[in-house]
Parts: sequence; C-alpha cells; structure tokens
Amino acid sequence: MQNLTIFHISSYPIKAPHFIQHFSPSKRRSKQIESNLYLSNSMAIHKAFLTVIISVALSQMAMAGDPNILTDFIVPSNVTSVDGNFFTFTGMRALVDAAPPTVFKVSKASLVEFPSLDGQSVSYAVLQFPASSTNPPHTHPRSAELLFLVDGSLQVGFVDTTNKLFTQSLQVGDLFVFPKGLVHFQFNADPQKTALAISAFGSANAGTVSLPNTLFTSGIDDNVLAISFKTDVATIQALKAGLAPKP
Repeated sequence: MQNLTIFHISSYPIKAPHFIQHFSPSKRRSKQIESNLYLSNSMAIHKAFLTVIISVALSQMAMAGDPNILTDFIVPSNVTSVDGNFFTFTGMRALVDAAPPTVFKVSKASLVEFPSLDGQSVSYAVLQFPASSTNPPHTHPRSAELLFLVDGSLQVGFVDTTNKLFTQSLQVGDLFVFPKGLVHFQFNADPQKTALAISAFGSANAGTVSLPNTLFTSGIDDNVLAISFKTDVATIQALKAGLAPKP
C-alpha cells in the first residue's frame, strides 16, 4: 500500500500522491479541501502551542524575584575565609538602648550593608518614627514589604495602579503588606509617642525610590514639574528649597 506524503508547515511545496491526479474533479476538490483543512488545523495547533510556551515564559518572568543561585551562598571576591562571622550582621546593635532619633530613621540590613545576603532573596529594615513623623511616599521596585509594628501606632497606606488608596491604623503586633512596586507611606500620628517597626523584603536589594526626593532633588526641569503639577515655577522652587540638604 502506497504511503501518503506527510504534510509539513514549511517552505517546501506540498505534493499529493500521483494517484490523486487520476481522481475525478470532484474527488480531487474533496482531497484538496481535506488537505487545506489539515494545513489549517496544523497551523492553528502550532500557533496555540507557541502561545502556551510564551505565556508560561512570561508568567515565570513575572513571578521571578532575585535570580536563583547554583551554590549554597555567594562569597565576595575580597573574602578569603568563611565562618560564622560571615553570616552575622551586627549593625543593629547600635539601636539597642539608644535614644530615639529626632527625625524618621531607617536602618537597613540589605545587600549593601550585609553582603552575605547576595542570592538569598531576603533583607531587613528597622523603622524608627519620632512623634508626628512620617516615612514619605516611596516605592520598592524589586520587592513587596511586610511590616511588623513593634511599638507605638502607625497610619499606613498604599495606592494601587487604579489610583485606589488602601489605608489602615496599626497597633502593636499588627502586620501590613505593601505590594511590590506600589507607592506607599507610614505615618506616626501620635503627637507624643514614638513608634518602631520592622520590615522584611523578598529581595536582598529591594531598592527605595522616595517620591519627594526623586521629583524635586534629581534635577528635573522646573517647567516640567510646574506643568505636571499644574502650578508655577516659584512653587516648584520653594518645594526644592525645602528638600535641599541642610548645611
């Protein structure tokens, strides 16, 4: 029994077996329709397969945080020996029994301060709030933030991509999550008491983009800001002056 030619989706011409040429016109048309349907179905399956592959790849990219490493940990090139000290960070000792700061202060244990975190997808920050102080609106482009309130009270909130504001009043023992990349803030509204919080991040270097500093101290043209905020250049310059480093 003669084998039929296998039809492939390629640049080569598709040739039917020679005996089809001896069929009647109606049979040849029927065979041609079947061939066209076969090609159409094959192309549809091919496109669907590519769509699935691309979708899976994009979803993996979207879920990825810090890159996975192929070793237990990463040792910086300037480190010659590794022991328990390499995995210990003592930078927070200065906070124990220290007087509260007079302005908002954040103490970090991230990749910059604690190189052992490289490849571990985790970092840490201690947030100290004097009375009536705030951590201004900011974002963390590479990680969500999970905040745990240790002392005092905080007003917190974030804005999602539909411009909806989510707020909460936190008491000691509460946790609050700020989704990755969204603008958020923390405010100690108590005029007399301090507040203390600890934040964990799913990245060794979550990054921080402070909106006031980014907008008004990075050198963006005054006219661009004035038009964007529907105000005048004098107001923009006053805002910049207020954010300028104090001598």
